[in-house]
Amino acid sequence: MRRIPPLGALRAFEAGARHLSFTRAATELRVTQAAISHQVRQLEDWLGVSLFERRGHALTLTRKGQEYLRELTPAFERLSEATARLSKAEQGPLRLTVLPSFASCWLLPRLGGFRGRHPEIELHLTSATELWDFLDDRFDIGIRSGLGRWTGLRAEQLATEGLSPVCSPELARKLRSPADLAKVQLIHDTPKDGWRRWLDAAGVKGVETDKGLTLNDAGLVLQAARQGDGVALGRMLLAADDVKAGRLVQPFAKVLPNDFGYWLVHPRPLSGREDVALFKEWLLTEARATSRAAGLPARE
Repeated sequence: MRRIPPLGALRAFEAGARHLSFTRAATELRVTQAAISHQVRQLEDWLGVSLFERRGHALTLTRKGQEYLRELTPAFERLSEATARLSKAEQGPLRLTVLPSFASCWLLPRLGGFRGRHPEIELHLTSATELWDFLDDRFDIGIRSGLGRWTGLRAEQLATEGLSPVCSPELARKLRSPADLAKVQLIHDTPKDGWRRWLDAAGVKGVETDKGLTLNDAGLVLQAARQGDGVALGRMLLAADDVKAGRLVQPFAKVLPNDFGYWLVHPRPLSGREDVALFKEWLLTEARATSRAAGLPARE
C-alpha cells in the first residue's frame, strides 16, 4: 500500500513553495490563504518535518522543503500532461496575451501562416501592456519582453533583441555619419537611456539625448520613424519587416545588444497541450528566421 499524504495538502505545499507566498498560492488554487496555511501545516505534521521557515510574512524553504519541491513539481506536471493526453474533450481556443508592439509589428503579419498550417486551432489574441500574472485562467500563454525569470512558469526564449538607429529613406539621406544625429530629432522609447548607450558604444560625442519625441510603445516609435518625425533607436526584430520593405532605413551598422529578449511564457502544466506545442514550434521557427535576416544573435 502506497503511503501518500492528502493530495490537497501536496498541491497547497507545491504552489506555496513555487511562489514562496501562501497568498499567491491561494489565488492560483482558488482557496483562501488560511486554507493554504492549514493544509501546509497538516502536511508538515503528516511528514514529521518542517518544510518552510516562517519569519513574519517572509517564507523560505527548508532543505527538506527544497528537496520535496524538486520531486513534486515534475510529478504534478506529469499528472497534468497525462490527463491532457487522455482527455478527448475540446480544448477550446488558444488564448494569447501579447505586447502591443510585438503583436502589431511582428506577430500579426505572420499569423496567416500559422492559420494556414493549422486551421483547426482557433486563436484568441489580446494585445495589452499590463502583464498577466497567470493566477487566473483568462489566457493560456503570453509573449513577454524580459530576462526570462518568471517564477513557476515555463519560459522559452523566442529571440534576442538589438537596438540601432532607423529612419525614413528621406531622412537617411541627411545622415552621413553618426555625428549627424545632432542635427535631427531623436525619437525615444522608454526607458530613455537607449540613445545614450548606443552613442557611447559608437564613440559619438556632442549629441543631445535629453530632448526629442518620447513614446511609450516600441510600435509607435517605429511608426513615428516611418512618418519622418525623426530618427528612432529601433528594436531591430520589430523593425525587420519595415527595413526589408524599404519603409525604414538602418543608416549605421552598429547594433547595441539589448538584455531584454522576447519569451513565450505559460504555466508549466500546459506543456502537454498539443495546440500550445504546435504554436510554440511555429513561433520559434519564424523568430529564428527573422533573427537571421536582421543579423541578430541567435537565442540562447
